[in-house]
Amino acid sequence: MNEGVIIRVSGPIVDAEGLVGAMMYEVVEVGPDRMMGEVIRVSGDIGTVQVYENTAGLRPGDEVRCTGEPLSITLGPGLIGNIYDGIQRPLKTLHDQSGAFIVRGQKAPPLDTARKWPVKVLCKDGDALRPGQIIATTQETQVIEHRVMIPPDAEGAASNTAPDGEYTVDQVLCKVGGREVRLFQRSPARRPRPFLERHTARRPLITGLRIIDTLFPIARGGTAAMPGGFGTGKTMTQHSLAKWADADVIVYVGCGERGNEMTQVLMDFPSLIDPRTGRPLMERTILVANTSNMPVAAREVSIYTGITLAEYYRDMGYHVAVMADSTSRWAEALRELGARLEELPAEEGFPAYLPTRLAQFYERAGAVRTLGEADGSVTIIGSISPQGGDFTEPVTQHSRRFARCFWALDTTLANARHYPAIHWMHSYGQYVEDVAGWWEDVIPHWKELRQEAMEVLQREDRLQQIVKLVGPDVLPDRQRLVLATAEMMKVGFLQQNAFDEVDAFCAPKKQAVLLDAILEFYRRGAQVIESGAPLVRVTELPCRLALMQAKSKIRNGDEDALLGLKQNVVEDFAGLEAQYK
Repeated sequence: MNEGVIIRVSGPIVDAEGLVGAMMYEVVEVGPDRMMGEVIRVSGDIGTVQVYENTAGLRPGDEVRCTGEPLSITLGPGLIGNIYDGIQRPLKTLHDQSGAFIVRGQKAPPLDTARKWPVKVLCKDGDALRPGQIIATTQETQVIEHRVMIPPDAEGAASNTAPDGEYTVDQVLCKVGGREVRLFQRSPARRPRPFLERHTARRPLITGLRIIDTLFPIARGGTAAMPGGFGTGKTMTQHSLAKWADADVIVYVGCGERGNEMTQVLMDFPSLIDPRTGRPLMERTILVANTSNMPVAAREVSIYTGITLAEYYRDMGYHVAVMADSTSRWAEALRELGARLEELPAEEGFPAYLPTRLAQFYERAGAVRTLGEADGSVTIIGSISPQGGDFTEPVTQHSRRFARCFWALDTTLANARHYPAIHWMHSYGQYVEDVAGWWEDVIPHWKELRQEAMEVLQREDRLQQIVKLVGPDVLPDRQRLVLATAEMMKVGFLQQNAFDEVDAFCAPKKQAVLLDAILEFYRRGAQVIESGAPLVRVTELPCRLALMQAKSKIRNGDEDALLGLKQNVVEDFAGLEAQYK
């Protein structure tokens, strides 16, 4: 084992000499407590190490030991339902060992090595096995079947195959080309896991939030950036997405968030019930918690830990959603480490490689054909916390370049208690064409409906500029109808109550029918106003109030009530049209 000695300590950054042959991103053990670190720069026999723990008390002359391995994530049954820190130490186990505070150098295996899993072996001696092939299964939770795969770098004929039975994670199931295969494997955190090919994402990730699914949809395997100032509901929106999105597995990464917010996550998630299965939500969720008072270097690596966990379940053929909250805190960690390394700063002090790192993170999303020839996907939704709500700051601007959905949270909407506070004029989604075919099977002419809705909202935004100057009374009834329809859309469609049993999740069919009925009101209202009817006669029709209340009164599966919405609009306007023929 290569060893060196510390010659300089600067916060989490340590310089050590004598590290001959040290590799970039190699894991090292630092000081008498053998704290975990990672080599991030090599110059001759001097290596620069970022330490993932508190370096107080380290001094020149302390030993640094190389391990010969890159920072790797342990992958196997037992990940689901667990809570890890940024370097994959199980927080529950650490709490049992040392109480409320983590001791320096404290380590614990990421997976329970004593637990036995009932394993069904799917291969036999002599079978030709290839990378990614599933050779065994075990029921990890009630809703997730864990599929044991051949590691990406192993291939050959199976031998010494174990029978069905109960096994711990470190027991050998078979040998492949002379290499032992166990229930777990290790994968480098900073290196994407391989796959056969990348698909064009065609199916939307249904979130149950109408403004996202209908106006700015994200595809399975897509990317989204969600910036917003303080109090705009970034964390709560991600909680709602984690609960309702139709992903098989959720990986929630709390990256540098305040301790009280992560405490709320850790308390709420175990008690949430998955609406799809009726089981606890934690049975398909992995939490990575790295709060703002934890070491900054561990914050930087936490999103790589989360995305590697997601890719592992993707390779089993699952659809995984990664919630990164927030990428701004991760970028701030890069900035602090860059300052400690005395790197030349770029915009607002961030390192010049910030856009490269963001691109490397978001490009690990995608819908793919796995090595085992299954279809899986990783969807990344990253929140951004721009200081003062300034969307021109570097993290927001660079994220816009790499994420194809941009859900801009607006402080004005949040102050008006309009949630989710995603502003329809400042947001966009580039997956509309990709997922349009799927939506057309739900309701014909979905693209035209969405386009018409966006046009109404855009016209209303332009008219509001006139209204603010001279008031709405100077506008003709046709333009005031646009204002009235936009208000119906905001209250009856875009606004959503996460605490309402009926309104918390809106199924695609209900979304489409609601929007179609509101737009039918707009079309027929325009026709009857052209015939001479005053706007007040249009706005006092009973169907208008019914449309605004339908979101919380009509349940998702009530097909008759949903179809009756548009019929009521047609009947109400038929009576009004008869009076102005």
